[in-house]
Amino acid sequence: MKKQIVQVSILQSAKVMAALYFVISIPFALLMMIPAMFSPAPGMSVGMLILMPVFYTVFGFLFSVFGAWIYNLVAARIGGFEFQTVEVGSGQVRSA
Repeated sequence: MKKQIVQVSILQSAKVMAALYFVISIPFALLMMIPAMFSPAPGMSVGMLILMPVFYTVFGFLFSVFGAWIYNLVAARIGGFEFQTVEVGSGQVRSA
């Protein structure tokens, strides 16, 4: 059965995306912190690397708000993403 997503919750979508951006940015900040700590050249400061996940999260939230708003405008005119669903019996466990 095909279904369409014709509207998304702007705030909820932005909160979820901001949380994902934060989680994704932590390993990158940690990896970038290693060379910054041992570099004699004044490059990216450790403080900036600590603030990077915060900036990444804030901008991820703002751009997700904008993206969800645009999606709702477009989906109202031409339709949203289509996907297929299938009924799965209760008690069955699917492995990925």
